[in-house]
Amino acid sequence: MRKLSMDELGRKTIEEFKQAGKNSIIVVLDNIRSMHNVGSVFRTADAFLTEAICLCGYTPQPPHRDIHKTALGATETVDWLYYANTMDAITELKQRGYRIFAVEQVEGSISLEQFNMPGEKIAIVFGNEVEGVNSDVLKLADGCIEIPQFGMKHSLNISVAAGIVLWKLTEPVLKQLK
Repeated sequence: MRKLSMDELGRKTIEEFKQAGKNSIIVVLDNIRSMHNVGSVFRTADAFLTEAICLCGYTPQPPHRDIHKTALGATETVDWLYYANTMDAITELKQRGYRIFAVEQVEGSISLEQFNMPGEKIAIVFGNEVEGVNSDVLKLADGCIEIPQFGMKHSLNISVAAGIVLWKLTEPVLKQLK
């Protein structure tokens, strides 16, 4: 076995990425503290051709070297918007026809393996590293997705959770996106 070279991987240029068909998912980051987490989510959103990221509240925004450190250029490819308040982002996304799903452990949440991506545009909300998704945002959500966990800890780093959820939501459309 040998590793593939960068040329063999067939990576898109920035312009090719911008022109490519996107997965109809917008990621909403609700008051994320860590620039490294933000950069990692940008990188994951790029990997899965996510439509955009909404950075809300005190979530750090590019350009910043600590975001770029983990994003590895994805801040140049993935479109992003800033909202001073997560509720404003959710309200606007709903007006634009997005269904809103928070990744949170709540009564009646849908286990990720049972979640069927609707045939429409969705926004996925990831919450603060300590507090999770804001309770006011949860009230506006169309539902909540929960990542099943079996160990002593029942939480994942936001960047890990984003990778798991975006992979699962992208899996059904992989052939269309390639």
